[in-house]
Amino acid sequence: MSTAPVKPGRVAVIGAGPAGMATALSVHQAGHDVILLERYPQARPAGNILNLWPAPIKALGLLGVDTTDLGAPCHSEFRSAAGRTRATVKLPEDVVQRYGGGFIGLLRPGLYERLLAALPPGMLQVNRAVDGFEQDEAGVRLHMADGDVIEVDVVVGADGIDSLVRRTLWGDTPKREHNLHIFGGYTFAEDVRAERGLCVISHNRTVQGSWTDIRHKGRDGFQWWVLSAHDARQEFTGDRHATATAMGADFAAPLPQLIAATDPENVQHWVLRDRKPIKQWSKGRATLVGDAAHATSPYAAYGAGMATEDGYFLGRRLAGVDLSDYTAVRAALDAFEAPRKPHTARQVQQAWMLGKVFHHAPAPLRPVRDALLDRTPFLQKVIGDSSGEILAQLTALDEAEQRFTAVRSPNAQ
Repeated sequence: MSTAPVKPGRVAVIGAGPAGMATALSVHQAGHDVILLERYPQARPAGNILNLWPAPIKALGLLGVDTTDLGAPCHSEFRSAAGRTRATVKLPEDVVQRYGGGFIGLLRPGLYERLLAALPPGMLQVNRAVDGFEQDEAGVRLHMADGDVIEVDVVVGADGIDSLVRRTLWGDTPKREHNLHIFGGYTFAEDVRAERGLCVISHNRTVQGSWTDIRHKGRDGFQWWVLSAHDARQEFTGDRHATATAMGADFAAPLPQLIAATDPENVQHWVLRDRKPIKQWSKGRATLVGDAAHATSPYAAYGAGMATEDGYFLGRRLAGVDLSDYTAVRAALDAFEAPRKPHTARQVQQAWMLGKVFHHAPAPLRPVRDALLDRTPFLQKVIGDSSGEILAQLTALDEAEQRFTAVRSPNAQ
């Protein structure tokens, strides 16, 4: 006998970044009514360069986002500043073939455009700032900056590292300064000789200098970034392009040439910081996704990817749930966050530790560290052969999609 269809609930998602848009799409596919609230006049990317690994690419496709030619398929190598290979990231060949290499290199605005194109008309509401909210077992009431009050069954905080939703649920916690800063840019210059389909992550004694192939709106180019220690208490006021040029000067080609070919207007600078993982994301009828739940240093190159995955998994957990039933909502939110917390916490902490190892090691230890990386298989074993986390997320997506299909099927028992 078929199960009776669940009456659609109403869900508000605050913040229209990758986490918010992915959540809105997944919850909509689950059969609920969604409003996506963005405080700014438009959904705008914070930054330019971006990489996406296989799991978020798969999630985007399942959410109805067009991933065709979204980015340049790449494989990753870790090298010394002189160009010596220290490790190669290995993935099963079927994963490489299906998801475009180990990851794809793209520009962040390209991802936003694809996500926005997938949103149903009217779902996104811009210039809609939320001042606060209150909740009880019956529902959630959002208090808008314009004086409106919006009533929903569930609220999702996709509102970034300074999340209002997180602060309301769990209080204010300090950001964790990595005391690092990064300069990144991109170029479509055709006169720079660089290998296609490759990402190179390299280090000298104090600086990370990296580059990767990209695709953006059918154009081939390259993105690059250089990263070093920086006292977060000191505001950077220098010339971004000149500083990046100096930081990348000692690295093997093509990094110096890519920086030189980049229009200074396409160079960005930001300070690395995160927040320590929290034990619980959800409370009552509210939960968190993306940086609101697990602000991640870009050293991990996985923040947007994990945010996309969060949104996918949350929507799948709300499928078939009567959102008027408080107990059912609590069970669904707990089931959503239980597997996400250890996975995201590992990535956050790994990014933190890598920054410490490569940029805050005492000077006498740096030659020892570099000899270990250059002359032993240590980095290959730790990073190159460690595809288990990526494969585990792909498996989790398959399992979630099977449950979702069963719940949404008209013949579900």
